[in-house]
Amino acid sequence: MMTERIKKLRKQSVEAVPRISMERAIIVDEVYKKHEGSVSTPVLRALVLKELMSKKELCINEGELIVGERGEKPAVTPTYPELCCHTIDDFEVMNQREKISFKVSEEAKNIQREKIIPHWEKRSMRHSILNNVTDEWNSCYQAGIFTEFMEQRGPGHTVADGKIYTKGFLDFKVDIQKAIDSLDFYTDEKALDRKHQLEGMSIACDAVMILGERYSKLAKEMAEKENDLARKEELLDISKRCSRVPAHAPETFEEAIQMYWFIHLCVISELNPWDSFSPGRLDQHLNPFYLKGVGQGTMDSEKAKELLQCLWIKFNNQPAPPKVGITLKESGTYTDFANLNTGGVQADGSDGVNEVSYIILDVMDELKLLQPSSNVHISKKTPQGFLKKSLEVVRKGWGQPALYNTDAVIQEMLIAGKTIEDARCGGNSGCIETGAFGKEAYILTGYLNLPKILEITLHNGLDPLSGEKLGIETGDPETFSTYEELFEAYKKQLKHFIDIKVKGNRIIERLYATRMPVPFLSVIIDDCITKGRDYNAGGARYNTSYIQGVGIGNIADMMTSIKYNVFDKQRMSMKDLLEAAKDNFEGHEEIFHLVVNKTPKYGNDDDYADDIMQEIFYAYYNEVNGRPNCNGGEHRINMLPTTCHVYFGAVIGATTDGRKANKPLADGISPSKGVDRVGPTGVIKSASKMNHLITGGTLLNQKFTPSMVEGEQGIDNLAHLVRSYFKLDGHHIQFNIISRDILLKAQENPEEYKDLIVRVAGFSDFFWNLDKALQDEIIERTEQEF
Repeated sequence: MMTERIKKLRKQSVEAVPRISMERAIIVDEVYKKHEGSVSTPVLRALVLKELMSKKELCINEGELIVGERGEKPAVTPTYPELCCHTIDDFEVMNQREKISFKVSEEAKNIQREKIIPHWEKRSMRHSILNNVTDEWNSCYQAGIFTEFMEQRGPGHTVADGKIYTKGFLDFKVDIQKAIDSLDFYTDEKALDRKHQLEGMSIACDAVMILGERYSKLAKEMAEKENDLARKEELLDISKRCSRVPAHAPETFEEAIQMYWFIHLCVISELNPWDSFSPGRLDQHLNPFYLKGVGQGTMDSEKAKELLQCLWIKFNNQPAPPKVGITLKESGTYTDFANLNTGGVQADGSDGVNEVSYIILDVMDELKLLQPSSNVHISKKTPQGFLKKSLEVVRKGWGQPALYNTDAVIQEMLIAGKTIEDARCGGNSGCIETGAFGKEAYILTGYLNLPKILEITLHNGLDPLSGEKLGIETGDPETFSTYEELFEAYKKQLKHFIDIKVKGNRIIERLYATRMPVPFLSVIIDDCITKGRDYNAGGARYNTSYIQGVGIGNIADMMTSIKYNVFDKQRMSMKDLLEAAKDNFEGHEEIFHLVVNKTPKYGNDDDYADDIMQEIFYAYYNEVNGRPNCNGGEHRINMLPTTCHVYFGAVIGATTDGRKANKPLADGISPSKGVDRVGPTGVIKSASKMNHLITGGTLLNQKFTPSMVEGEQGIDNLAHLVRSYFKLDGHHIQFNIISRDILLKAQENPEEYKDLIVRVAGFSDFFWNLDKALQDEIIERTEQEF
């Protein structure tokens, strides 16, 4: 059960109203005006962080044990004018929009109008990106062919490893100075650049230590004024902890948590990375401190749980900074995608489940917060009891934890060139993405609309929505005599659009590498210090750029419908099928019936449809995988949508599989809505025919009514489904345990269901906070039965 302290802190967190703070923007503006041009860019960026950590308003909430907020209070969110300089209209929209709103004061609008916009309007990364990419890139972006993650947020998407629990920032400064001292100015033409980068990293270390010192002083001052003796002692303990970390390596469970949180705050304050920084394998990092405390009599499971609950609440206090335009459409949520991994294996390959793993499950279960996103890693060595306890939390019906296949994740990293130890010590972050924790920059560059590209193929390069000629001419599909001609035409269009996307990616990578280094993040990611190179410029040990495919289930069914009905069975002509789709199938009831009800569909273990899915998957994989990025790494693929499947569906007309115009696409690698008719086993068999191991992650959603998972048999059935899918090398699976009736009632009476949380894609969210199209998409997902 939650303590009174945690009940109050949780209430404060979930009731906090997201607001815009101008504090960070003012400090950024002042530092740039004072130092730009007189210092190197890495030093300038480090000075921004140092000034922010020196001047930002501090916050110690009543009763909390872990301290630090990104803004002045919970849910108060800064802006990042160097990334995206919002217009006053943007502020008005944020303030007034019904979903994902942020309160904006008149004072904030005046500061933006008078101080920020004049200096940053044409200097932001967003402005630079949109002015440096090609016209065809902009046209494709506006048409919904692809999205761009770094148009309003920075590259990030990385995860802490164990080094931050064995080193303090004084130790990191020693490492940095050694790297500076070893620079060879005689033979290394990059020596001066490396020196500048390392100088920035050293200043960034000072920044986080200043934050700790200031919190230590504040807690001590508050203790002196505190009348409650118990709280006075807690504040003195906080002061003592903050006098040690982050300058020194943590020695206790409490210090280890506070160490992580100070680092997290500095990463997300330095820039606004997408996805947010994550703690990774938190149970394995914290377990030695927990066991030490238990042995000394200073720690027990209840105390550890309360401290972890304080950390969970800290994550929930940080809504993702506001997005506008297409970026809001592709990720319409307050969730910032910090993701914790629990379980898995250790560096030596042995089972990684420990005592803290079980405590974390209790924390998830009791708090039921949107953030952090929580997952469990299941290997062949994972105790069945841990899997079943995880599924007992899942059965509560609020969408967490998601489940990941540790053995597949390790294989994915080995195939991508990681060492076995780096692979075992890695995992997943963001939604479902695989990476080597503490050693890899694995940057998501944007979503690719696979069905939209087929729609353009079927119109010989024309986008029927905009009327623009976005694609290349690959022939009138009505003249194709074989399915193979159509598929070759699709592959040519796919190459055309991926060429455009990757060219844009390389421009954007260079802009961030040269203009927006992240010296603080570089300190804590191997091998930025030893290379003297920034995280955004290829300093990490591994540097991967991802393009995320959306709508594989839809395009598989679209292609299947054409092959089966037009070419194999010759039930209709291509002209008739395309005409029916153009008319949204109105007046074409017989064709609609055939393509919806009498045609093989992906998701039913039907090789006809599943083989076509594989052909499309490999066409996508072969076109993207291995293309070089600008940071010494390569492009790879993964398969996930966030909320982009709704946006992408809105820019596509009716499709040849019977999907009506503008309806959402399938999420992740899930089947199209309502077509998976033979139960969950059919779904996982179809999904497993995709080669998950050559991706950087895939997302599979499944939905059950509560009655299907009742009792011990219900948990056993879920556990068997998970184990079966993972034996087939499935990457990830997650569940909504809720009935359609409840969702419909919640849609009609949102005030009565304010606490209802559902699994969307790689995250959970309050049902009332989703727009209607996304609510409908979740309602329409197939309710599976065993």
